[in-house]
Amino acid sequence: MSRVYNFSAGPAVLPESVLREAAEEMLDYKGTGMSVMEMSHRSKAYDTIIKEAEADLRELMNIPDNYKVLFLQGGANLQFAMIPMNLMKNKVADYIVTGQWAKKAYNEAKLYGTVNKIASSEDKTFSYIPDCSDLNISENADYVYICENNTIYGTKFKELPNTKGKTLVSDVSSCFLSEPVDVSKYGLIYGGVQKNIGPAGVVVAIIREDLVTDDTLPGTPTMMKYKTHVDAKSLYNTPPAYGIYICGKVFKWLKAQGGLEKMKEINDKKAALLYDFLDQSNMFKGTVVKEDRSIMNVPFVTGNDELDAKFIKESEKAGFVNLKGHRSVGGMRASIYNAMPMEGVEKLVDFMKKFEEENA
Repeated sequence: MSRVYNFSAGPAVLPESVLREAAEEMLDYKGTGMSVMEMSHRSKAYDTIIKEAEADLRELMNIPDNYKVLFLQGGANLQFAMIPMNLMKNKVADYIVTGQWAKKAYNEAKLYGTVNKIASSEDKTFSYIPDCSDLNISENADYVYICENNTIYGTKFKELPNTKGKTLVSDVSSCFLSEPVDVSKYGLIYGGVQKNIGPAGVVVAIIREDLVTDDTLPGTPTMMKYKTHVDAKSLYNTPPAYGIYICGKVFKWLKAQGGLEKMKEINDKKAALLYDFLDQSNMFKGTVVKEDRSIMNVPFVTGNDELDAKFIKESEKAGFVNLKGHRSVGGMRASIYNAMPMEGVEKLVDFMKKFEEENA
């Protein structure tokens, strides 16, 4: 069986070498006589797996010593509540709404205090990032929240907002480990791994230690306190053990590629190839303003629903799967995460050129 080119927004493509390595270890992980799926999370073998995963992530991202790394569950959606429960000391927070996920986080936070929408791009279907250089930051805001890369709409913050000294919280689910990042600029940076790092079921949260306290909102469940998981080193309850194991393999794969500087170089080239074609095409058009384009998620349309449907159908037959765009944007979307090889983008562009010629 030949593998397809999987352009899914998540769960998404993983490095083939990682999948092969995991397959080889499926029945017997390093002489233990069992799969990691069957292994106690309290065992010596698993202790090594999770500790190595954290160490490799710290090295990749150059995470400062005063930040804690957590492997959690519940997806980004659980973080939408966990963040205000843990960080809303004054019960005030400022949100920049640039897509569906930031909007969901904003609405969830409103259950816990006063939440101000200080900037938004909803007026133009989230097709741009608003100017965040001089925002009206609330004087008593506990934090400022962003979703840094918008999976659905294909936008990306190229510059972080000026939070005027307030703690920055960022959901980086769909751009995690795609480029170097200065962790010290954030109070909390987190993301579901199913887009760019591993299988669905794991959330990585990197939190500055002064934000990890027992001073949470009344009624915050034990499982929803960051301190619970920090104190237990991500092992308070049975973690998503196999998912973390795969993430650990992806971290090692990224190091072998040359780290995040090298990944950004590769990702920029892949994105440029696709965007350059879209910019000169008479049929296909990108939907995002140029200066805010994501290098991970590329939405595009023909402007004709029937033609879009025909393209999706024919592309799937040709081995390019999961190109259908999100219902709120329509058209197509190519998610070209770290594990999508350059060859996949080259072949997609060739297919698009051919489709354009045949359907002009």
